[in-house]
Amino acid sequence: MKKIHIIISGGGTGGHIFPAISIANELKLKCPDASILFVGAEKRMEMERVPAAGYPIVGLPVRGFDRSHPLKNIRTLYDLLLSLLKARNIVKDFKPDVAVGVGGYASGPLLRAAASMGVPTLIQEQNSYAGVTNKLLAAKASKICVAYTAMERFFPKEKILLTGNPVRQDLLSGENLREKAISTFGLDPDKRTLLIVGGSLGARTINESIVGALDAIEAAENLQVIWQTGKYYYQSLMDQLKGRVLKNIQIKPFVQEMNLAYAVADLVISRAGASSISEFCLLKKAVILVPSPNVAEDHQTKNALALVKEDAAVMVADNEARSTLMSTALALINQPERLKTLSENVFKLAQFDSASRIADEILKLIPQKD
Repeated sequence: MKKIHIIISGGGTGGHIFPAISIANELKLKCPDASILFVGAEKRMEMERVPAAGYPIVGLPVRGFDRSHPLKNIRTLYDLLLSLLKARNIVKDFKPDVAVGVGGYASGPLLRAAASMGVPTLIQEQNSYAGVTNKLLAAKASKICVAYTAMERFFPKEKILLTGNPVRQDLLSGENLREKAISTFGLDPDKRTLLIVGGSLGARTINESIVGALDAIEAAENLQVIWQTGKYYYQSLMDQLKGRVLKNIQIKPFVQEMNLAYAVADLVISRAGASSISEFCLLKKAVILVPSPNVAEDHQTKNALALVKEDAAVMVADNEARSTLMSTALALINQPERLKTLSENVFKLAQFDSASRIADEILKLIPQKD
C-alpha cells in the first residue's frame, strides 16, 4: 500500500499553530506511517514552533495586506504571486493525498494550488465569522470543519461539520492539577486567583489596563494574580515599574505551565481568539474577553458575542478596557455564584475530541490506494 501524504497549511499565531499540531499528532496516531508536511509563512511563528513539535515545514513569502499604506501592497501582491507558484511546486513535488488549511496567510495559496491540481481539501474555520480567504476557498473545498453553529451563512451547508477547535493536548490532563499549580506558582490556596493572558504575542491594551489599576489590585483582599505580559512587552513593563515590588502579583513574559495556570484560575482575562475560547469551554473557565480590534473582519468581537449571548462570558471592548476592565474583574471575582454560572454555561459550548474528529474527516478524503 502506498504511503499517505498530507499537507497542513497555515499559522501566523499560536491560535492557528497549536490546533494544526494537534491535528497532525492525531493523524500520526491513526496512521503512524503517514508523511505530514507543514506549509507556513516565512518569518512567522510557525517556522519555529512546527519543527519544535517534530514536523517538517516549508515557508511561503506570503503576508497580509497593509490597509494603512496601500503602496506597500505592490510588494505584497508580488509575494502572493510568488507564493502561488511556490505552492504549486510544493504540491507537485510532495504529491499530497489531501491538503488541510487551518487559517493564516499560507493556507490561501496552498489550498488554492492543491484544489486546482485535483487534490481534496479540508478547511478548518476556527472563528464564528469566517475570514475572506476561507470563504473564497470554500467553493472547491471537500469538507469544512467549524467550531460554531450557523456557519451556513458563509459556507455550503452540505460541506459543514461541527467539530470544534483542537486545543493543546497538555491542557486536558485528567488529574487534578490545582495542588500542583499552587505549589509551582507559590500561591495561597485560600485566595482567589486571577489569570491574565494576552495571547501568544501579548496584548498592549490588556497590559496597559493592568498597569493603570495596580494600586486597586494590590488593595484587593483575598486576591492573587498571574499576569502573562507576552515576551514583546515584558521588558518595557519592567522598565516602567522601575523595580517596584508588587504585592500578590506575579509578572511573567510567558507562562510555560499554562495547564497549571488554568487549573488554579478562578477567573481569566483574555483576548477572544478562537483557540483560547475553545480552551475555556473545555476547561470550564469563567472568563472576561477583551476582543482584539486588530484582526480581520473584527472576528474576535463576534467570537466573544457568541459566548455573551449564551451568558457564558463577560466582554469588555478594547477601547473601554483601560477604564473598566480591572474594575469589572475585581467585582466579578468576588461573586462566586456568578463565576459558577459563567463556568457552567461555557462548558455547555465545549466540543470534545476535536482533533481526532477532524483527523477522521481528513482520512476519509484520501482516495483508496492499492
